[in-house]
Amino acid sequence: MDTRTFKLCGMAAAVATAVLHMAGAHADDATPSNDGLNMERVVVTGSATGSSKMKTSVSISTVEADVIKNGAPLSAAEVLRSVPGVRSESSGGEGNANITVRGVPISAGGARYVQMQEDGLPVLQSGDFNFITPDSYIKIDGTLDHLEVVRGGSASTMATNAPGGIINFISKTGEEKGGHIGVSRGLGYDETRLDFDYGAPISDKTRFFIGGSYRTGEGVRNTGMKTEDGGQIRGNITHQLDNGYIRLSFKHLDDKAPTALPVPVQVVNKKIQELPGIDPRTVSFYSPYWVRDVSLGKNNAPVTTNVNDGLKVKSDSIGLEGSFDLGDGWNLTDKFRTSSNTGRFAGVFPANNGTVGTYTFATGPNKGQTYKGRAISAVVFNTSIDDAGNTLNDSKLSKTFALADGSKLTTTAGLYLSTQKLGLTWNFNEYLLQASGDKPALLKTASSTPGLVGPAWGGCCSRAVDMEYKLTSPYLNVGYEVGALNVDASVRQDRQTASGTANIATLSNGSQHYDAATMQLVDYKMNHNSYSVGGNYRITNNLAAFARVSDGVAFNADRILFGTPLDGSAPININTVKQIEGGVKWRSGGISTFVTVFQAKTDESNYEATTQKSTSNKYDAKGVELEGAYSAGGFRVTGGLTYTDAKIVGTAAADVANIGNTPRRQAKVVYQIMPSYDFGAATVGASLIGTGKSWGDDAHTIEMDGYQVVNAFVNYRLSPKTTLSFSVNNLFNKIGYTEVEGDGHAARSINGRAAKVGLTYAF
Repeated sequence: MDTRTFKLCGMAAAVATAVLHMAGAHADDATPSNDGLNMERVVVTGSATGSSKMKTSVSISTVEADVIKNGAPLSAAEVLRSVPGVRSESSGGEGNANITVRGVPISAGGARYVQMQEDGLPVLQSGDFNFITPDSYIKIDGTLDHLEVVRGGSASTMATNAPGGIINFISKTGEEKGGHIGVSRGLGYDETRLDFDYGAPISDKTRFFIGGSYRTGEGVRNTGMKTEDGGQIRGNITHQLDNGYIRLSFKHLDDKAPTALPVPVQVVNKKIQELPGIDPRTVSFYSPYWVRDVSLGKNNAPVTTNVNDGLKVKSDSIGLEGSFDLGDGWNLTDKFRTSSNTGRFAGVFPANNGTVGTYTFATGPNKGQTYKGRAISAVVFNTSIDDAGNTLNDSKLSKTFALADGSKLTTTAGLYLSTQKLGLTWNFNEYLLQASGDKPALLKTASSTPGLVGPAWGGCCSRAVDMEYKLTSPYLNVGYEVGALNVDASVRQDRQTASGTANIATLSNGSQHYDAATMQLVDYKMNHNSYSVGGNYRITNNLAAFARVSDGVAFNADRILFGTPLDGSAPININTVKQIEGGVKWRSGGISTFVTVFQAKTDESNYEATTQKSTSNKYDAKGVELEGAYSAGGFRVTGGLTYTDAKIVGTAAADVANIGNTPRRQAKVVYQIMPSYDFGAATVGASLIGTGKSWGDDAHTIEMDGYQVVNAFVNYRLSPKTTLSFSVNNLFNKIGYTEVEGDGHAARSINGRAAKVGLTYAF
């Protein structure tokens, strides 16, 4: 046994012993009425038939809508920072976040190993498409009922491309009559937001729910103009049957918001330092002084884009689900959704950290005048999301057998089908830009277009992608319950068929065009068998122990285009995660805890757009995850801590020097604590979210300091139906770097302080 495994086992044993000792000291076996982690809540995520948190053998958290609102999140990704065991780099704005779970690496953009769902179906089938991440299509408002997050465990077999976990945003369905209307306004920044939701019965057996939000303004980062505009409306109608229910749902999303990319920095003695005039908490490099970016369409016709549109997303979806008790222990459930997803990603990425010199303004009020200062090579990541639509269906049939000894055996057979489109048109043009955080202007170049240098990085990145990924995934789960023991085993076979084309534009005499002769044909099939086996034993009504082993896969999508042949003539790389985990759950009085020890082994291949570098790594991570809650009277506190000891254990030949290093951006300790107190007419609370120091690159040449973020809120009830609220995100205006480029020229930080005031009326 190596030293770190020995230390980890010692830590786990100490935690488990302490929990067992406390359980022995509190022998009362009655279920606490103020269980802070709500262990009796039945969770449906990562489960074949649904089970309470106390009975299930996976590490799962639930977060209620009021807790989410009080946390003052600026995006869906920020919500996840309060969930133990989840790493959410929420520094990209309202989308484009990097998300994973404990032990599993973030080696590129997006959420490769975690599936983000709405009501049990994925938002996008792959979490790490280039320039389009699932969180971009998820908006937090009054339509959300609660959040369920599974780390590891059965996620490998209950979903496709989810070996790390499942994050399920579950909607309200109008079970309680009433609603809310609210307005909020940014303090110190321009943003106005309207929210509404309402649900009610239509008849004895039919009910409906509808809600949504709209906001407009500049946003929390400096852009010098209105760069936020849009919102969503969602609804559903549910009809109860004598033996189940059917539900029809819809969603319309049309939104745009700035996206935050890394900003120029410098690295001195392995430490990141800010440059004068560039505040990484507020800079966006959007500006009224940009010209329209002219790019190349797939038909070789020019396309013009307003750079300041930032991240634009549009989604229209229709869903249908039902659950039917067929009698004699049989149950049939089905979930279906079809979505049209489009948009555009326009962000400004610094290709260097600039050069101080003498230049001439090409745009803005000082056009034609001399500028003495720093100028950067600004690459506009301009990618059209032509088509990211999908059609999804998950059907499962269950049968519960009541055995003679009083035990139960439940078998579930399911079939998941999906078709995911991916149409992208990349364009990267380079400009010369004033290095300023306040309405930067373009600077004169040889081009007749103000500020234009030409295609970035030698024209590498004008790309046309038209792909279709089809999945057929049968799965089987068997669960057995006898007395205090629950065990289950499941298998899943994911069969992927990929087809389509990919092309890189040809650069000739300074101009680009797509040539049919360079088009790459994609046509391959692959499959992978995943499994998960686990058990949970309730030692007492308030103490349980569980363990699980699992193996899962995340198929590559567009990140392996333009590399090895994808016409079926060569092997296709996949990404696998093998996990072992175990832990205890305990509650007594106002205290409840959830402790999990884990090991995750990841084998992956990757391509990163900003470095144009392909990698192939293996990782081994061990750790402990703790989630806890305590409540007494009006006081409540929840929190968590995740300790991870991760190593790179294998690489491609060019990177063998990295073996033994900690993976980039992996802190040993991440923690959260969220206290609140209800005085009756008022509720006050705060959250402290922290991360330890980490390395910015696998080679360990750049350090990223740890940081802590404090959020706070006050809710005051003016009347039984009217609430005045005040919240602030990043109260102490901390800089917190979440990523840095390998050469240290640019890094991305969380947003600076953002406060808002709101008024909500319930009816």
